[in-house]
Amino acid sequence: MASEDPHPSNDSHDFPKFDYRSSRRDFLLKLGIGLDVIAGAMISIPIIGFVISAIIKRAEPTWISLGPVDQFKVGTTRMVAYDNPYRIPADGQTAHISCWVKRISEQDFNVFAVNCTHLGCPVRWFEQSKLFLCPCHGGAYYEDGSRAAGPPPRDLYQYEYKIEKGDLAIKAGVLPTLADPGTLTQSGRTT
Repeated sequence: MASEDPHPSNDSHDFPKFDYRSSRRDFLLKLGIGLDVIAGAMISIPIIGFVISAIIKRAEPTWISLGPVDQFKVGTTRMVAYDNPYRIPADGQTAHISCWVKRISEQDFNVFAVNCTHLGCPVRWFEQSKLFLCPCHGGAYYEDGSRAAGPPPRDLYQYEYKIEKGDLAIKAGVLPTLADPGTLTQSGRTT
């Protein structure tokens, strides 16, 4: 006895058989490819931005006045704040940058970045002990900015400075770091 097809085909309506497993597999494959494309775009956009930013010339640092030289007494260290010359409205309070200014003699200064070289916490100056101390992990620096103790791997970063028309000015706009080797000298004085 011959088996009869439960769904006899009508010659005028030849429809292909629909395989549900194949369509689910195709859908998941397309979904996976789509998610891979999205993930690839999310990873590549910052990389492309990094490469483009390295190609584009940055604005030159600007000399910012910290005030008249007379306001800094010889042998004292004090905190001075200035506004970042490249700020945008979204920066808010982070546009106000602090630095430590130590007047060594009539014409010599040390101008230190306020951030610890370990993880960037703001250091404080303690006149009694003549030390800069970091509250985060116990880093300590001598009054000349050199590393005294704790986890910081290097001395405090220094700003380049100059005295112009009776004012103390620093090269601002680029925070002193290892990426800016001009600021790693013991004396940040620029002639």
